Amino acid sequence: MTPAARHLAAALAALLPAQAAADCTHRVHEGRGYVVCEARAGDDLRLFLTAPDGRPFGSFERIDAALAAEGLRLDFAMNAGMYHPDRRPVGLYREPAGDSGALVTSAGPGNFGMLPNGVFCISAGRFAVIESRRFAAAAPECRYATQSGPMLVIDGALHPRFLPDSTSRHVRNGVGVAAGGQTAFFAISDRPVTFHQFARFFRDVLGTPDALYLDGRISRLHAPALGRSDPGLPMGPVVGRVVAAADAPPG
Repeated sequence: MTPAARHLAAALAALLPAQAAADCTHRVHEGRGYVVCEARAGDDLRLFLTAPDGRPFGSFERIDAALAAEGLRLDFAMNAGMYHPDRRPVGLYREPAGDSGALVTSAGPGNFGMLPNGVFCISAGRFAVIESRRFAAAAPECRYATQSGPMLVIDGALHPRFLPDSTSRHVRNGVGVAAGGQTAFFAISDRPVTFHQFARFFRDVLGTPDALYLDGRISRLHAPALGRSDPGLPMGPVVGRVVAAADAPPG
């Protein structure tokens, strides 16, 4: 979606009922725009990977089609972690049916291996972003979990390898959890940003003591309340909030 189309979507969203767009909002920090979607403990927040036909979902549309059979749909969603060319998750991935990958705690290539990395955990009463080695030492009960990396914010501090003057910029998305674990914030940048800029947004604007990078370049958001569903190549893991079809605005 072009910047002009995104501005138009934001203007149209302002005409929708207040509650419909309340959980996905446009925010600006240091002149850079972001969309932030909030989930609260008790929401039906899920991870999606494999469709009923045994193939990866790959798209928001296929997830919505599967949910429609149950009278449900996605309220908002985004890509939720790195994956191999066949869309298998890199690192730990957990759904109620079981784990699809093992936790990785050693350093490695790419952003995923830039330690510390972490795990986003969805449990019955709370959310958590947990550094991977802490997770290995004392794993909480997670109904859903996805590992990614690097961490953006760790105990209120930015990842030690992020450089304020970095020139590496991409459209990026990530998740941060508020103190107490009752709210998770899913953010995606409107335009390319550095790791340092993106992490500062989580720390200084969203106030999350812990936040996790989900991916960049392929980052995509599905937010019907904003008139937005980003196209692109097939995805691996996806995180999304599920609601009754009658409770969600039309796509």
